[in-house]
Amino acid sequence: MVQILPVLPTVDEHYCDQRRYPDGIAFVDGQYLPMSEAKISVLDWGFLHSDATYDTVHVWNGRFFRLDLHLDRFFGGVERLRMELPYDREKIESILRNCVALSGHRSAYVEMICTRGTSPTFSRDPRQAENRFIAFAVPFGSVANKEQLERGLHVAISETVRIPPKSVDPAIKNYHWLDLVKGLFDAYDRGAETALILDTNGHIAEGPGFNVFLVKEGSLRTPAFGVLPGITRRTVFDLCAEIGLSATAADICRPDIKGADEVFITSTAGGIMPVTRIDDAAIANGHVGPVTHRLMYLYWQKHDDPKWSTPVVYP
Repeated sequence: MVQILPVLPTVDEHYCDQRRYPDGIAFVDGQYLPMSEAKISVLDWGFLHSDATYDTVHVWNGRFFRLDLHLDRFFGGVERLRMELPYDREKIESILRNCVALSGHRSAYVEMICTRGTSPTFSRDPRQAENRFIAFAVPFGSVANKEQLERGLHVAISETVRIPPKSVDPAIKNYHWLDLVKGLFDAYDRGAETALILDTNGHIAEGPGFNVFLVKEGSLRTPAFGVLPGITRRTVFDLCAEIGLSATAADICRPDIKGADEVFITSTAGGIMPVTRIDDAAIANGHVGPVTHRLMYLYWQKHDDPKWSTPVVYP
């Protein structure tokens, strides 16, 4: 089977003269700044207490991918954390577009953040904090590099348990990553490249910044409990609906995922990325499978579709 894989971005010589800020642009306190000048206070609750929400959207070939869905999730998280943004949705979309346009990058990783901010009196009452909005655009980066996309990732299942959803709602994108970081170190210690961690019932949950899918006899399954409802995860469901594949959200145990025909992970940082080894065993024949190949191709193809993407206007 011929492999149809996206090419990871490299420096585009045509746009080098536009890239006055090769490391990216940030929007902080009403100003656009080089990334090296973007700062937050050490008294910000986002830093001190991880009291913040954010969302990340990517730009590919000069187009935002599914920006509306990322904005929906960001505004939902802000509301559920009882924060207030200083700008409306239209203005925030404009800020994100400007960050990308000013950076000159055609492929970018774009983040919007709302922190609890600081209290003028250093009060411990979160109602007295002045919420803060920050945005930035930096060069696109992927969970998996080109070589890993071609051969598939090696993932280890850590015994680390994801923060219970009754404690921190995973539907609100957050910076509570200590469980995920612990899982990463477990994976590295075992010679793997990234990790999957467990939910509070001992089932497979998710990994550091990504959801996971398995394919068995042509049907797809992804964990339902205690995971971030990722935009790329949703995109897989949308693609499956288009091409007539069954995809469901349900519990996945270790034997399920290790006995799958195919496994892949999904993230805004990389899209759909194959997994061909879990712990010490190969998945099926150890090669990227046909369903994964097809979904990868369709996913990147949609980036040029006006129904799925919106252009950036560069100066």
